[in-house]
Amino acid sequence: MQYVSTRADASAASHSLQQFSDILLGGLAPDGGLYLPVEYPQVNGEELNKWRHLSYADLAVEILKKFAGDIPEADLRSLAKKTYTADVYRNVREGENAADITPLRVLEETDGKKLVLQSLSNGPTLAFKDMAMQLLGNLFEYALAKQDAQLNIFGATSGDTGSAAEYAMRGKKGIKVFMLSPHKKMSAFQTAQMFSLQDPNIFNIAVEGVFDDCQDMVKAVSNDLEFKARHKIGTVNSINWARVVAQVVYYFRGYLAATRSNEQKVSFTVPSGNFGNICAGHIARQMGLPIDKLVVATNENDVLDEFFRTGIYRVRKSAETYHTSSPSMDISKASNFERFVFDLVKGDGKRVRELFRKVETDGGFDLSGAPGSDGDEFKLVGNYGFKSGKSTHDDRVQTIRDVADDYGIVIDTHTADGIKVAKEYMEPGVPMIVLETALAAKFNETILEALGEDAERPAGFENIEALPQRFEVMPADVSRMKAYIAANTGL
Repeated sequence: MQYVSTRADASAASHSLQQFSDILLGGLAPDGGLYLPVEYPQVNGEELNKWRHLSYADLAVEILKKFAGDIPEADLRSLAKKTYTADVYRNVREGENAADITPLRVLEETDGKKLVLQSLSNGPTLAFKDMAMQLLGNLFEYALAKQDAQLNIFGATSGDTGSAAEYAMRGKKGIKVFMLSPHKKMSAFQTAQMFSLQDPNIFNIAVEGVFDDCQDMVKAVSNDLEFKARHKIGTVNSINWARVVAQVVYYFRGYLAATRSNEQKVSFTVPSGNFGNICAGHIARQMGLPIDKLVVATNENDVLDEFFRTGIYRVRKSAETYHTSSPSMDISKASNFERFVFDLVKGDGKRVRELFRKVETDGGFDLSGAPGSDGDEFKLVGNYGFKSGKSTHDDRVQTIRDVADDYGIVIDTHTADGIKVAKEYMEPGVPMIVLETALAAKFNETILEALGEDAERPAGFENIEALPQRFEVMPADVSRMKAYIAANTGL
């Protein structure tokens, strides 16, 4: 399997192909694009039948080896078996089996319509990001040991990526983590999860701004190729291809667990801000997984909903980005969206460069086909199964109440956004699977508002906000950030 940048010229693409191991430790391609396989590997019905009764770890191996052919299968199997265990993914709800890793729960089934919740938040940081990040930590350590090298991870988080990355990388040999987050814009639980870590290889930086300011600095540093090489900078944000591939696995798992034959289809609703999670669903669908709809659920920061309704991709400025009660989606520039646009424009790297240059100069682009627009590719979006919807604070509070009353479980604010939007697109005969974002305890402020009582906390998290915290507060200044990284890498 070979990889190419979304911004590569067709004439130069054959000279810039990479293997999985070449791009594992990095993020952006040297031209500023994102890596994608030259072609998506395909899955046939015979394979799906064989995979129906595999463990999660064994299923992960079957999918990973399609993308990482340069890593011996025995090594992939060892890494997957080490990652996907009931001990690691132990924070299950009552009645769920930790050995299932991502158990399904049918919430309702009426008039042929079925609403299903796929639990993805049973890992050590209680968020779906653990599903990929735990594997990424083990992959990184494996690759670095082979090269006798070190890696300095530089990332940005709106809440859950940071803690998932830090818990996956803490204590790993040859790895340091520099994680940016928007100052005072995460929940108290999310903040404590990150800032309470005292491991010497973890560096938390609270940026005076919003998530997009953090993300812009990660991209600026990644685009400084000399600095990136000298300080051995890598990334774990969803722009990292290995992380996206790891997320593809649970779409296959969800489909196989919800169906009995390959003639059946399912739909997925995914709370999304940076387009990373649902991008993995898009890839699964491109591989041949029988997915009907991929429904993007946004909060008040609705840049993705706007695009999938109108064809207009319009990023918001920092001052236009809302601080909401589902803060992990408080994102107004969706980094992973470029991978879908690459497919939408039929792999034309030059066209991708032009469009995302307009994002930087004009704040977005218009593919609606209207007079004066930048193109008419929006007419092709339906071929990829995408739909979208939006949820507000009042919506999510009401949804949390309804789910607690109707189904007897407490969900987090992002999952509430997903369930609210999912109900708008349910159809008879096609199970609608909502991907859980996190456990409710991470967003207790809103749970308390909705239900009048605190969310239940798994063992070990009872008093996390009271733990000592270690972090630096900095302005959104790339030069100052580079100086901080340089001073702490030892390179």
